[in-house]
Amino acid sequence: MVLFRGLRAALFLCILGSSVLAVAGRPAENTFEDVTDSAGIQWRHFNGESPDRLLIEATAGGVGFVDFDSDGLLDLFFVNGGETPKGKSQTPVRHGLYRNLGKGRFEDVAAKAGVATTPFYGMGVAAADYDNDGFQDLYVTGYPASALFHNNGDGTFRNVTQASGVENAGKWAASAAWFDYDRDGYLDLFVCNYAEISFNDPKRCEYDGEPTYCAQRAYPGQASVLYHNQRDGTFKDVTVQAGIHDLVGRALGVVSADFNNDGWADLYVARDASPGLLLLNQKHGTFRDAGVEAEVAYNPDGVALAGMGADAGDVDGDGSPDIIVTNFNDEYHSLHLNRGRLPFEDATRSSGLALFTRLYVGWGVRFFDYDNDGDLDVLIITGHINHVIELTRKDVTFQEQPLLLENNGHAVFRDASAEAGPAFRTRYSGRGMATGDFDNDGDSDVVFVRLGDRPVLLRNTKGQSNRWIGFDLQGTASNRDAIGARLSLPSGGRTMVRWVTGGSSYLASHDKRIVFGLGRGPAPESLSVEIRWPNGQVQTVSGLTTNRYHRIVESSGKRSE
Repeated sequence: MVLFRGLRAALFLCILGSSVLAVAGRPAENTFEDVTDSAGIQWRHFNGESPDRLLIEATAGGVGFVDFDSDGLLDLFFVNGGETPKGKSQTPVRHGLYRNLGKGRFEDVAAKAGVATTPFYGMGVAAADYDNDGFQDLYVTGYPASALFHNNGDGTFRNVTQASGVENAGKWAASAAWFDYDRDGYLDLFVCNYAEISFNDPKRCEYDGEPTYCAQRAYPGQASVLYHNQRDGTFKDVTVQAGIHDLVGRALGVVSADFNNDGWADLYVARDASPGLLLLNQKHGTFRDAGVEAEVAYNPDGVALAGMGADAGDVDGDGSPDIIVTNFNDEYHSLHLNRGRLPFEDATRSSGLALFTRLYVGWGVRFFDYDNDGDLDVLIITGHINHVIELTRKDVTFQEQPLLLENNGHAVFRDASAEAGPAFRTRYSGRGMATGDFDNDGDSDVVFVRLGDRPVLLRNTKGQSNRWIGFDLQGTASNRDAIGARLSLPSGGRTMVRWVTGGSSYLASHDKRIVFGLGRGPAPESLSVEIRWPNGQVQTVSGLTTNRYHRIVESSGKRSE
């Protein structure tokens, strides 16, 4: 997160201005409706902002969509930050767990559920059923520790951090990803560790006498951690054995997908002023970093960018998972197209991503088909880290607008923010962001955290206007959440491919159901989906109807409606 850069070419700004004016001429459609108030969400983030300007204050704010009570309605978990030595809260700092009551209403049950507090500064959340008992568990990251909450199945959680061995003591953890790297049917855990920090030894930086956050290079990086699920409720730190321990850097975001299509889960790790990692699974408990070979470690100029959030998905329709990474202003957010072989192709400029993201600091990011036309679009949550940026730049603001970029089906984007609703014409200090269908109408809704403020819950009002089909997978031989599954759906003369990914975005956890948008064409009589489960088994299910979710259980050959 390099803090200040000079202005780029004036011609580039003229092109940007012309694009904004063209979009501004479209009528407002309000694709997303802010329903935070009507949903009853009153929780507020607290980041302990202080004159010490500890960098952690500017980076926190995690959120997850998670059906913790298994009632078929997505609930919300918000991760609070915490106090710093000179940044104290007037009220207790608490996480929020909002139970979905249906009809757009939520109720905060964090205290009753036993997840309201943790004895550390909170960052993000990764939700998954790590013990295959049918209930979603919560891993909360932070500094100088993290916590694992086991879901008791009765609306409450039990803190099993010490017994499970995933405390990550002394580390500053950011995003985390559940994934089954050894295909034994149990989810393992990768934790992004960021940098060395001490509340008792703040680093001092100023601009014109004003305290500012020091650049990230002032903080030495750390090695991320891989925990192997021992299948008895405990985990073993296998970072050294897996070949990850020596890959020291400032990791912030992670996404798991099968990037080389060999049936084994890989990882992409976004790192801040440290080369990005493409960790290819070697199938025997180790990983090989192919970031340089794949040309996803640096930008084309050989610079390690300020990678924060990351996601993977097939944005160009060729059946391979591509990678998007959010960066700092003036760096452009990165798009790497997977051509089924190494290296990836840098499409940051050809996609239009460079044009639309140059002035923004990006955090949460997702590939998602917001209008259900069959093409993966992009949502980016933004916000600068330093209040003094407006003293040094006329074109960059401290609070920033979210970006909604519509895909034309060939990995070329149009800025659709102007017609997406008032939330996309409002500036925020956005951080973590998750997507999920909380009202079960077949399109992806959005929630994001604002630094030191109330979150924003956005209901999608457009996606249900097109046809869709959704899948809720349940593994049996594979992990129950089916994280790592690959789904292929032929429709309308093409085959769409989606993955149940682990991690993704920034400090966030998402709806694990997969939705395929089918556009406005006539309804097919039936559809078939091919699923490659995480353990490698391939299963085809036919006779599927549109505009509904289908629950598919591994190996049974049957679907439960």
